[in-house]
Amino acid sequence: MPPAAERVPWRWLAAGRASRRLVLVVVFVALLLDNMLLTVVVPIIPTFLYTTEYEGANSSVAAAWTEPAPPALKAPPFSSMFSYFDNSTVTVSGSTSTMELANGTENSPLLQPPASSPPPPSGCPEGEEFLAKENVRVGLLFASKALVQLVVNPSVGLLTNRIGYHIPMFIGFVIMFVSTVMFAFSGTYTLLFIARALQGIGSSFSSVAGLGMLASVYTDDFERGNAMGIALGGLALGVLIGAPFGSVMYEFVGKSSPFLVLAFLALLDGALQLCILQPSKICPESTKGTPVVTLLRDPYILVAAGALCFSNMGVAMLEPTLPIWMMQTMCSPKWQLGMAFLPASISYLIGTNLFGILANKMGRWLCSLIGMAVVGISLLCVPLAKNIYGLIGPNGGLGFAIGMVDSSMMPIMGYLVDLRHTSVYGNVYAIADVAFCMGFAIGPSTGGAIVRAIGFPWLMIIIGVINIAYAPLCWYLRNPPAKEEKIAILSQECPMQTKSYTTQKTLRDFPLADDSDVEAENAE
Repeated sequence: MPPAAERVPWRWLAAGRASRRLVLVVVFVALLLDNMLLTVVVPIIPTFLYTTEYEGANSSVAAAWTEPAPPALKAPPFSSMFSYFDNSTVTVSGSTSTMELANGTENSPLLQPPASSPPPPSGCPEGEEFLAKENVRVGLLFASKALVQLVVNPSVGLLTNRIGYHIPMFIGFVIMFVSTVMFAFSGTYTLLFIARALQGIGSSFSSVAGLGMLASVYTDDFERGNAMGIALGGLALGVLIGAPFGSVMYEFVGKSSPFLVLAFLALLDGALQLCILQPSKICPESTKGTPVVTLLRDPYILVAAGALCFSNMGVAMLEPTLPIWMMQTMCSPKWQLGMAFLPASISYLIGTNLFGILANKMGRWLCSLIGMAVVGISLLCVPLAKNIYGLIGPNGGLGFAIGMVDSSMMPIMGYLVDLRHTSVYGNVYAIADVAFCMGFAIGPSTGGAIVRAIGFPWLMIIIGVINIAYAPLCWYLRNPPAKEEKIAILSQECPMQTKSYTTQKTLRDFPLADDSDVEAENAE
């Protein structure tokens, strides 16, 4: 091969490493896979636990009750028995119990299991009490990812300030791959819980490092807003594909299949990171970032973080509770449990891409205010649905509104750091991710308990009212004041000619002449 031809791939690789667009692609793919794994389990876990734990236990009980009595006991040759496992009547021989013989009732035609409830309507799952308890268990499992991410995020923010964004991004990929493979082969609640918690660690590395990298590469506020909108489009696409993909694959192929597909895609993402980001390269920030504690004292950052938290808390509460509510009230098959989230995912994808551009023109504070109000109204409408088609409108409005909030608040976080603090973004996006994770930690963990205590409709009313009440606080982000020392730096016009910036006199060459002071005063 000619030497020139050998150098072409290396030139392309060098050009790719210098390209901002390829960095955006890497972050897009990382967020896509993270959120596919986040939502692919939503329709799988409730039905998998129901199948393995409730139906598995009942099948063993039913098998025990259909065993014949010992041959020493005299019994009528044939008697009918109703099976509560598959709702059918079968004819058995020699099944009279010792208790019935003692009571002289050996001709009784039915042998009933103890404490059985009447069979539910056709197509609906049995075990109302089991499903009520499952709300809490599934909620805690889903929340474990966000709780772990909540704890790890501040450490990742500090790590990115010390060694840069590339190595943490690659660490996130490795942990996510291990978590995905573990999901594929876990068969118990405990192993699934560990896999979900492990995903939280990987997600923390990927999201904090990815968003911080974008903010450092796209320094212009308008370009940064567009880039964040595209990156959040990857997040939206992951949410869009995850739940329907998981429900269909689980129904027709098996539990492990969606996770093995995600593991393969994660390997491709790792190869892309190796080529573009050079994760062995340590690139610390040139300036020291503002401490997390200082950022948390900034009321404007807290308002933006609160908007991210409460808007996402609504969909976080829906994830563990909506599938079980559909199983109880709509008798929905497995594939519908994931398809119910499809309208929210599609509208979220549209919202993040549309308002990544529009929010800068209409005002990001106004965009987020309207978005939170629509989130609240949509949540109030969810319990009114009588079938899966009734969920299209509320879930569609919910996804679109959350897209408005996310595509507005993520650029605002970077802008607030530029405006009021040091322009190093690891810590502020750690706070943004903490806010996001608080919604996904508090939502599922408390949502299941609230549903069990007062019901699913009241849960939607509570979180809907909270979002509507919080929306007016976004008004404070309309025109946040800059720190005094950063006004001249960030002004896009001529530097401000104020006394605070002109106190230092111009340095003069040595040696000084006798009339140098007079010349300096005339120059001023």
